[in-house]
Amino acid sequence: MARPQWFVFASDSLKGTIASARAAQLLETSARRHFPECECRSVPMADGGDGTAEAVALACGGELRQVCVHDPLGRTVEAAYAMLPDGRAVVEMAAASGLPLLSPSEKNPLLTSTYGTGELIRSALDAGAHNVDLAIGGSATNDGGMGCMRALGARFLDTHGRELAGRGSDLARVAAIDLSRLDPRVARTEFHLMCDVDNPLTGPDGASAVYGPQKGATPEMVAELDAGMANYARVLAATFGRDFASVPGAGAAGGLGAGAMAFLGARVESGIARVLELTNFSALLEGADLCVTGEGHADAQTARGKVVAGVAAACAAAGVPCVAVVGGMSAGAARLPGLTAVVPTAIDAMPLERALAQAEELYALAADRLFSLLALGTRL
Repeated sequence: MARPQWFVFASDSLKGTIASARAAQLLETSARRHFPECECRSVPMADGGDGTAEAVALACGGELRQVCVHDPLGRTVEAAYAMLPDGRAVVEMAAASGLPLLSPSEKNPLLTSTYGTGELIRSALDAGAHNVDLAIGGSATNDGGMGCMRALGARFLDTHGRELAGRGSDLARVAAIDLSRLDPRVARTEFHLMCDVDNPLTGPDGASAVYGPQKGATPEMVAELDAGMANYARVLAATFGRDFASVPGAGAAGGLGAGAMAFLGARVESGIARVLELTNFSALLEGADLCVTGEGHADAQTARGKVVAGVAAACAAAGVPCVAVVGGMSAGAARLPGLTAVVPTAIDAMPLERALAQAEELYALAADRLFSLLALGTRL
């Protein structure tokens, strides 16, 4: 007798509509309708952006720990990080220093700080974490990571020796860095930076020019921030004996990339690659007949460190067929290495608002189309 089919479900959330865990439930319902004896395994996925801490906690049997920290403007806010059973922690920058914490009128990278992210890291160290993954997507900041490092004990001084608050407006005023009070646990902790951009710290492709406008920076602010970041880069080089300005990824998250490399010795890694490693995804694929992944929209950006690309590549390495169920897709999305097919959820020309309102119904229909065709294929 042939063994039952074995399916693995590893989808990203479809932002704002379907969580990763719910997508897996809908897929399993359809799979069992057409393959009653099938075995299904699911693992939440994320790429280092919003939802990464929760996804890894669910996948690895960890827990989300709530902490009272400061938001980008210094207000008190509840944020969470993931603590895993093996002493690893996953800190999601967006939880404490993300754009969604600000109203449109509050976006101003001259005034925002990553201090809350540093508080999350400090809490993880207090909990005994010896290995910290920092997911840095969705930041509202452009402070070079100064706020984060202040929360860990570093002091940023102006030419008169006065301590700075560590906001974007302070980049141009930094003259020296005092590391004497930096938390000694930092040196005993391994840090990983989940980063899928290669922007340098300064210049036309740098943190301020590329990402500043989406954080509320006017052209004048961008010029001020970039000049300040150049000054900050000089101070970093003088302090650590290394030029971080042009290192790929230094400009990520408003320069937190450079700060994490300099102060924490963080190793830069692809977000999805790191999540796949943490969840031991390769072991999950052993013996699988099919993997189903997905995201909200498959397009040219999908190949640049997104969940679908990472899962498809892992499946190709394991020799497991991979299909993506997505909310929408652009031409060429199906040509990703390792991806056998893309199944969009939309079934007719419809306004985006309607598609979002009916997201779960449309996803369930797409899942049913996928497994009905798979069942047909097994009979032919």
